Amino acid sequence: MKGQEWYQATEVAEEYDEKRFSRGGRLIDRREKQAVLNAIGPVEGKRVLEIACGTGRFTVMLAERGADIIGLDISSAMLQQGRHKAHNAGVDDHLEFMRGDAARLPFPDDYFDTVFAMRFFHLADTPASFLSEMRRVAKEQVFFDTFAGPSTRSLYNWLLPMGSRLYSLSDVEKLLSETGLRLVGAEHDWVLPYGFYRKIPDAIAERIREMDTTLIDSAIGDHLASVSYWNARVE
Repeated sequence: MKGQEWYQATEVAEEYDEKRFSRGGRLIDRREKQAVLNAIGPVEGKRVLEIACGTGRFTVMLAERGADIIGLDISSAMLQQGRHKAHNAGVDDHLEFMRGDAARLPFPDDYFDTVFAMRFFHLADTPASFLSEMRRVAKEQVFFDTFAGPSTRSLYNWLLPMGSRLYSLSDVEKLLSETGLRLVGAEHDWVLPYGFYRKIPDAIAERIREMDTTLIDSAIGDHLASVSYWNARVE
């Protein structure tokens, strides 16, 4: 995995949410959470696994809605932040955070109703093997996001020291077919890359986001999008 050691650093974990989801980054947080809720739907009573849960943004959100959820991550420091977040939200007894490797999930086949991963596949060096494991432990649904190429993300990606894997529609379709998954829904968004929004204040970000959304809603919006959210079902 790209950046694996970086994500495990305590100082990175402690500052992760503040650096990415403050200022204009709050727009990203809201949109990503809505994408997860749109795809998974009502979660009360569902057994859910989040891969690469990080600081638990989505794990805690779904626990608050009644999911029986496990958040798995390779970074102990990130998981510790998630546990603090769960405690503050009053759901620390309704979920479990577990350290583990997404390439070797410690669960039996078909164990979860839904398995999902956000902000993960752009770092995956062997995406097919990770998706295969997600599909193995999923009984019904697999959901994940990717950064799209070509898009404005391509230029931003070139400037990043760590870089990111970019995916086209054909790339994702190939991954799904290889792992026994069927695409049932997709959303495409964000003409401007995420990093742009994190650098600007809320008020300015809101106005720029309105223009961004107008472009996304146009006839060519899907071709301009830098992020895609993929909803797949187990065959």
